[in-house]
Amino acid sequence: MADDNCIQTRDLVKDYSLGQQRVRALNHVTLNFVCGEFCGVVGPSGSGKTTLLNIMGSLDSPTSGRAIVLDRDIASLTHKEAAQLRNHHFGFIFQTFNLLPVYSVFENVEFPLLLLGYPASERKKMVLEALEWVKLTDKEKARPNQLSGGESQRVAVARAIVKKPKIVFADEPTANLDAQNSRHILNIMQSLNRQLQTTFIFSTHDEKVIQFLRRVVTLEDGRVTDDRVIENSGSES
Repeated sequence: MADDNCIQTRDLVKDYSLGQQRVRALNHVTLNFVCGEFCGVVGPSGSGKTTLLNIMGSLDSPTSGRAIVLDRDIASLTHKEAAQLRNHHFGFIFQTFNLLPVYSVFENVEFPLLLLGYPASERKKMVLEALEWVKLTDKEKARPNQLSGGESQRVAVARAIVKKPKIVFADEPTANLDAQNSRHILNIMQSLNRQLQTTFIFSTHDEKVIQFLRRVVTLEDGRVTDDRVIENSGSES
């Protein structure tokens, strides 16, 4: 694991308007994430964990405070600059898979590479490598509606890591999976973390995920209430 920080938040605050009320989703959150971590932000629904991931992933901006990600201040980025940062350096995995239904598995995984302008021959090589990582080379021509939930999430993982991003943000990635598929997905992500030194940051309240994490940051009502390193996290079997 590298010694440098790839993410730093400083006194991060995020407020939302709810009717006539202001709701504070993040309440002065200060954290460092080291490059190569396999870390989770945990807490009950409404604790602010998805909001924190969205800001670090440049999908949202803070009300005050700073989020420095790969040496870029998220709040200072234009929409175009934020999109470029995401396209080049971030991968995203969501609980709803977000696969394009009219595209094949191959085309879904290829999509981020099209946005980056990779030539066709290089795209093919990279997509097949990503599908090999998630053990889905036999499904490259299948459509999303022909896949199981576990297979769909593996395609989402392949799409997130095909460009070998520096950081993958995974928001409740096992919420729609059973225990066996969850463990399989987490083994894959743990292996990619080790092989590629990709930083993985999860938002979750799923104990199946927490068992795999090497660091757990707990949020309650938008505040950090615990931050601990896990000595004996789950491992590949």
